[in-house]
Amino acid sequence: MTTVFFSYSHRDEMLRDQLETQLAMLKRQGVIETWHDRRIVAGEELDGSISTELESAEIVLLLVSPDFLASDYCYDKEMTVALDRQARGEAVVIPVILRPCEWHHAPFGKLRATPSDGKPVTQWPDRDVAMLDVVKDIRKAAERFADPVRSRSEPTRSVSSTTAVAAGPRSSNLRLAKSFTDRDKDRFRVEAFEFLAKYFENSLKELSQRNDGIDGDFRRIDSNRFTAAVYRGGKAITRCTIFMGGGFSTNGISYVDGETMESNGYNENLRVDADEQSMFLRSMGMRSFGGQREEHLTLEGAAEIYWSMFIGRLQGDM
Repeated sequence: MTTVFFSYSHRDEMLRDQLETQLAMLKRQGVIETWHDRRIVAGEELDGSISTELESAEIVLLLVSPDFLASDYCYDKEMTVALDRQARGEAVVIPVILRPCEWHHAPFGKLRATPSDGKPVTQWPDRDVAMLDVVKDIRKAAERFADPVRSRSEPTRSVSSTTAVAAGPRSSNLRLAKSFTDRDKDRFRVEAFEFLAKYFENSLKELSQRNDGIDGDFRRIDSNRFTAAVYRGGKAITRCTIFMGGGFSTNGISYVDGETMESNGYNENLRVDADEQSMFLRSMGMRSFGGQREEHLTLEGAAEIYWSMFIGRLQGDM
């Protein structure tokens, strides 16, 4: 059985859990077993346990994010050992891009990353689809180690009695309900707002570059508000304002047609919500007749809703 080692920042633990859930079928089939530092039991030495598992795993997943790159332990220790082992033909290293960051300049930047095209998991409209893409790549890598001749020739790994339980047969149903504080939700809302701002800014630039006579304008008013506009031949075709907070939406991010400094109304609203496993965005459904709500939105899925509302006027005017 192929061992998969997770190298990750604890700030990305929620995403790691989601990926491990998607790996359930591979574990049920006996194709892989997984290991990460949360498997270390009380009384075991942390560095020693991590080093032992890292040196013996056939597949090492680098769960890449800004926090991974900022972690001295992940970057200087785990990543370095993993790449050295790959260079010696002892392991396969797979960069899994969780969140946007400058990973192309890292030592593993020339490796083929997953999901497809190195698009960060959090930027996929459906996060489950992104994770499934990752799982397919892991399955392909695990097949390299399925040769029974190779398996018989491999030395038996010695484990202490304290790690035998983690290494042996176990259930994959280990998820426990999580709770998210108001502080967690506020941070997620700010992260979502910053993503929306960058999404609009980049999309407006690309729109202008691709279309003659079209000018996009992005203005950051303050930390809680930005405006966007598109002009054709100097004439304003569509404008919008997106802001956090306000009298009717202290927990949300609102969209308003046109430019405004008011915060007491909106045409659509995204609210931060959570289930027992993760936080996400939920739309009010005000943009469509009948109020169809969009639930469990990723950051990119939410951004695309607002961009579609904004660009719709321009597309209808063409």
